[in-house]
This record gives sequence, structure tokens and C-alpha cells, in this order.
Amino acid sequence: MTHPSAMTVRTKTMQDQDLTALPDLSGLEPEDWLDELAAIGTEEGFFEPLGPKHRAVFLDRSDTLLVTFQSREEVAEDASGLPAGFAMMAAQGWSQLVVLSDGNTWFRAPEVYDFFDKLIDDGFFDEFENVLFFGAGPGGYAAAAYSVAAPGASVLALQPQASLAPDVAEWDLRFRAQRRVDFSSRYAYAPDMLDAADRAVVLYDPNVAEDAMHSALFRRPNVARYRLPFMGDTLLHDLKRMQILVPLLQELANKSLTRQRFGQIARARRDHTPYLRRLLGAVDAKGRDDLALMLCRNVVSRLNAPRFRRRLRAMETTAKAG
Repeated sequence: MTHPSAMTVRTKTMQDQDLTALPDLSGLEPEDWLDELAAIGTEEGFFEPLGPKHRAVFLDRSDTLLVTFQSREEVAEDASGLPAGFAMMAAQGWSQLVVLSDGNTWFRAPEVYDFFDKLIDDGFFDEFENVLFFGAGPGGYAAAAYSVAAPGASVLALQPQASLAPDVAEWDLRFRAQRRVDFSSRYAYAPDMLDAADRAVVLYDPNVAEDAMHSALFRRPNVARYRLPFMGDTLLHDLKRMQILVPLLQELANKSLTRQRFGQIARARRDHTPYLRRLLGAVDAKGRDDLALMLCRNVVSRLNAPRFRRRLRAMETTAKAG
């Protein structure tokens, strides 16, 4: 596997390409989609098959590199049909390395190990001033695990698994079929692989028991664990909808993602109705009618939220009748 110099490709890209222009790949058949993705990579960097279930696509655009991990099924859910890194960061002009899987493989394959080994041997990551790894769920696991290939990198992992090895996570019954996957060889235990990172941030909902238990295993001095209560188990989808994923990555790249700054950005939840509905459900489960009333009044005063308006009217009617 031989890759062109990142600087050579970057110079050509800066001269000949519109850095924000990316095609719409939505609605394509899988083979056509792969062909188009390969064309993008070949034009701006490289496209590399990694065995039968994985592929790598690289766009060389600047001295900041975002490395992301996604399944092809996740990408298909995006309106643009583009990997998350492409869709999010095109306007930033960041370089992007996307590793794709067919299904949830947790990117555990010898071809993927060999790919990152080769990038290390080629000094690939050394050509960038700033390297970030990002992923969610299985991709969050991979972002943490493979970040060891780029010492000094930053990592943002959404609800990552630490491992699915039975002796580590036998309590996680969500992925029983993956227990046959080898989590004992190279790039294996994600928390250990973060030792070389400059900083890692793990986001999770403490009310999702399995995600909270995995997050508790990510305990290193360079790891910050930030809670997002009542956000559920689809953090990537919700953070994209709230338009706060790019700001989080930018703050991480600038080394300014403090707990306080995270809290400021996460206030966008106040306008995110799925979060508000889950919060109301939690308040109802505790029988706190007073808090439910306050929440509904707050939401109705700020947002067009018919469900909350109906609930508020019902509570006010009951209060008057009483």
C-alpha cells in the first residue's frame, strides 16, 4: 500500500478544488455509492479497500486531520449519503480520513490493523499539525482504539464501548453475537489505547446503563467524561440535529473544550424536543407534577411544541377544577 505525500496532494487540492464542494451521494445503489466514494478519494487523496468489510477514504485539505469511523448503514441514513466527517467538516476545510465498515464490525479486522500500521510506518500522521479521532458507538470504540497510531491526537467518542470481550463486558447483552469477535489482540482494549492521546472526551447518557458502565472504564488522567442525561442512545443523530457536533470538534481541535464550555454548547438541548420529551417522561415517572408544570410552561413560552401545550392546558384545567 503506497500513498501519495499528504503535502503533494494538499497542494494540488488547494489549487484545483473547491474545498466545500462534495457531491450528493444519496439514493445510490451500494456499488454505485462505493464507486462514487472511490472517485472522491482518488481525486483528493486515496481510496483503500481493507479486506471484504472495510474501506478507507482520505481527503487531503489542510493541516488538521479528522479521522472518523462509521458503518455504511449509518452513512446511508444521512440525507447527503456522505460519511459524517465529509458532511460535517467540508466547510471547515479539514483533511478527513474515513474508515467505513459493512455492518457493525467494531473495525476489528487484520486488514484494518495493517492499514494503521502502514500509516504509522509512512509517517502519515506526522504531516498534520492537528489530528482528531471521532466516532459513535462501535465507531467511538474504534476512534479510541486506533488513536494510539497518532500520539498527541485528540479524541471525541460518543457512547463508546471499551471492549466486548466477555471477561470485560459480559454485562452488556446488546451485542451477544459480537462476543466471538477478537477483542484480545492488537488495538484491542480502547481505554488503554488512549494513553498516548493528548486528550479524550467521552460523551454518554448516564441513564443508558450499558453506556454508563462502558464509560466508567475510560478512566485515565487525559480522559474527560461528560454526561448528557436524557439524550438516549442515539447521540450522533441528536448532536447533528442540534448542530453542536461541529462546534464540539472545533473546541476540541482548539484545545478549549473545558467542562464549562461543554455545558454552554450542550444548552442547545433546551430547544431539542426529543430531549425535552424524555425529560418530561422522567419527571412524570417520579410523580413530580409541580416540575412537569414548570417544564411545560418553560417549553411553551419558547418553542412551538403542541404536545407540551396540550399537557400544560390539561394540568391547568385540573388545577382549576381542584
